[in-house]
Amino acid sequence: MAITLIDEAVECGARQSKACEVLGLTCRTLRRWRSAESLEDGRKGAQRQPCQYALTANEKQDILAVCNSSEYQSLPPSQIVPRLADNGVYLGSESTFYRVLREYGQASRRGHAQPPRPVPKPQAWVARAPLKIWSWDITFLPSAVRGQFYRLYMIMDVYSRMIVGWEIHEDERAEHAAALITKTCLRHRVQQDELVLHADNGSPMKGATMLATLQRLGIVPSFSRPSVSDDNPYSEALFRTLKYTPAYPKKPFATIEQARAWVLRFVTWYNTEHRHSGIQFVTPAQRHYGQEDAILAHRQSVYEAAKRSMPGRWKGRETRNWNAVQEVWLNPQNDAAPEAQRLSRAA
Repeated sequence: MAITLIDEAVECGARQSKACEVLGLTCRTLRRWRSAESLEDGRKGAQRQPCQYALTANEKQDILAVCNSSEYQSLPPSQIVPRLADNGVYLGSESTFYRVLREYGQASRRGHAQPPRPVPKPQAWVARAPLKIWSWDITFLPSAVRGQFYRLYMIMDVYSRMIVGWEIHEDERAEHAAALITKTCLRHRVQQDELVLHADNGSPMKGATMLATLQRLGIVPSFSRPSVSDDNPYSEALFRTLKYTPAYPKKPFATIEQARAWVLRFVTWYNTEHRHSGIQFVTPAQRHYGQEDAILAHRQSVYEAAKRSMPGRWKGRETRNWNAVQEVWLNPQNDAAPEAQRLSRAA
């Protein structure tokens, strides 16, 4: 039938290749069919025979009866199979038990354990200016007493990477976090309903006092998924920078005052001296206060002058890109930020 249809199409003026394409064939297949002695299907088909050891309907019912009995109804197959073996009974392997349970729609969780539920990824946020998205977290600082730690509360502006607020306390409490957020918003004159505050899922982050403070200040809360540190990358990277800097003390802090003095020096260095790789190697303070454009333009002019003086070293290539980073994404979706991978370097 296919050969007849193609011949009719060619007689009417169609090209043979186009006619074959309509039927999903190739010209080579058509030529092979024309030269074949017979057009019968020459494929032999599967050689395997149905397994003679497959479970019968009665055997499946025996497995279901055991799983639903009062003795085993709250146990998974991984517990049922060994117990049956202890009693000298073998009905099938664990995978066989699971396969039968799935076939009859009984492969649900047994007992009171709740099935795992998927937690959606946090909403994607993008910052195009300072004081729009903040990220904060708590990290431990070792004290002189073994097993006891000071808690460092630290808030970072995601756009500029500037540390806008911090405090050290001896415990984790939502009241400490709420007081720090309030003072930091007053210090930076944050406008109502313009700030997103991202944090982990810890109790200080989601305490009633903290949430009430955010509502009063008009701050939109954003939280990471449980046990997913990548959802709060900026604060995590900031703490890594803090604890891996060469100036980090090798010995625990003797007092909380000593810890506060050291963190003050670190914050001053980080905000005013540290050239941040995620924001074109300007300091967070320069970016936060709008000084980066002049600095990056000067760098660009230096590179252009060097290229004009020694063009052979560039060999026709462009100079380094010193354009400012215009957008910083927090938890971008796969299609939300094309350059999210490049902008994800947090420290």
